[in-house]
Amino acid sequence: MTNPPQGPNNPFGPGDPTTPAWAASPGQGTPTEYIPRPGGPADAPTQHIPHVPPPSQTPPGEEPEEGKRGFLRDPLSIVLVLVIVVAVVIAGLLGTELYVRHEADTVVSRAVSCVVQDQADVSFGARPFLLQHLSRHYSDIHVQTAGNQIRGAKGMKLDLWLDDIRIDQTANSAGTMGSLDATIAWTKDGIKETVQNAIPFFGSLVSGVSTSPSDGTIELQSAMGSITTKPAISNGGLTLQVVNLTGLGFTLPRETVQPALDAFMSTLTKNLPMGIHADSVAVTDEGVTAKFVTQNATIPNGQQDPCFAGV
Repeated sequence: MTNPPQGPNNPFGPGDPTTPAWAASPGQGTPTEYIPRPGGPADAPTQHIPHVPPPSQTPPGEEPEEGKRGFLRDPLSIVLVLVIVVAVVIAGLLGTELYVRHEADTVVSRAVSCVVQDQADVSFGARPFLLQHLSRHYSDIHVQTAGNQIRGAKGMKLDLWLDDIRIDQTANSAGTMGSLDATIAWTKDGIKETVQNAIPFFGSLVSGVSTSPSDGTIELQSAMGSITTKPAISNGGLTLQVVNLTGLGFTLPRETVQPALDAFMSTLTKNLPMGIHADSVAVTDEGVTAKFVTQNATIPNGQQDPCFAGV
């Protein structure tokens, strides 16, 4: 017969080897045992751990916003920024200035080269050309040709000044020009080559040219004689008037030489655009110089004169 449990709620018997120590004595409970924590009699006080802010999320290579504001507060930094901005603006304006000058140089030199049939170099005044280009109002344009020829006149060079040019494209013109002042220089060698090519028969006989500034004459020399001519202005053009003929009376009468000279000289100055005309002429030790001018002229457009296409 089994003994009842010892105690009201004790499931273990006193002889049960599995009975825990606290249940060994029937009817009595073992007091709770205090087991100290290793390392000290009590917990250490709570430590203060300082707050560490999270790492900056600034992307690599970019300064924090506070650093930027600090940079801009520095007077030296502000000056450097302004200098850089001004330098960039100046560089941009300079590049644009050079570009529009080059474009205008191309247009003007092409038009002049077409009229005189020689290479031309163009330069512009000190006034900023970009402002002129924006206003379409140009001044102090200087043009020089290479000196090879002007139309059929060999050895002739042009020195040209243009001023107060206003570009205003219409059906009848490309604009207006306040003034044109051109100086033409014709060398003695150029006169000789021109006469040799232009005057039938006698031209092939010309061996030299001499000038006399004192009386304003030019002598065309050959083995058979000479022709003395005097440059003059007639109907806005340049002519060579025969004033003396020696040694050629029996071969080439004066009446034959003058028309040949007139026909050639008219090809040099006829059909000049914008009312350009001869204003003065002079004989020098080097040859002949002449002035050609015009004022308040209308610039033809490409339909009226192909040389001005693109102006």
